[in-house]
Amino acid sequence: GRSQICRERISELDERLEEITQAEQKREKRIRQNENSVRELWDNIKRANIRIIGVPEGEERDKGAENLFVKIIEENFPHLRKETDIQVQEAHRAPNKRSPKRPTPRHIIIKMSKIKDKERTLKAARERPQVTYKGKPIRLSEDF
Repeated sequence: GRSQICRERISELDERLEEITQAEQKREKRIRQNENSVRELWDNIKRANIRIIGVPEGEERDKGAENLFVKIIEENFPHLRKETDIQVQEAHRAPNKRSPKRPTPRHIIIKMSKIKDKERTLKAARERPQVTYKGKPIRLSEDF
């Protein structure tokens, strides 16, 4: 009778709930995998980046941020210029828009073609007591 129908209905709902739960777990697993993939992609994108801190705004206007980086290399690590052909893929200020509220110059992000060049440059920077641009102190760091 009626209680039999109720038991069957409950049984059907239990099965349906189990299916939904499994589908949800699969979805969550996929989301986690996607988040990890995105994180890895970003790490790879940023892995070859150097951040230059402290160069006054507008210094790159004439010859571009890439040439500015070359000048920093020549001024501080002339041996690097001789040893390797350091290639820059792109260079830009970050963030892109200048904020009038920001008292300090925006950082310059240098994307190197080779991770090895980035590591060599940062190692050379760590070994110097001070890194300069046109004689004024600046900082080179990883781009995290």
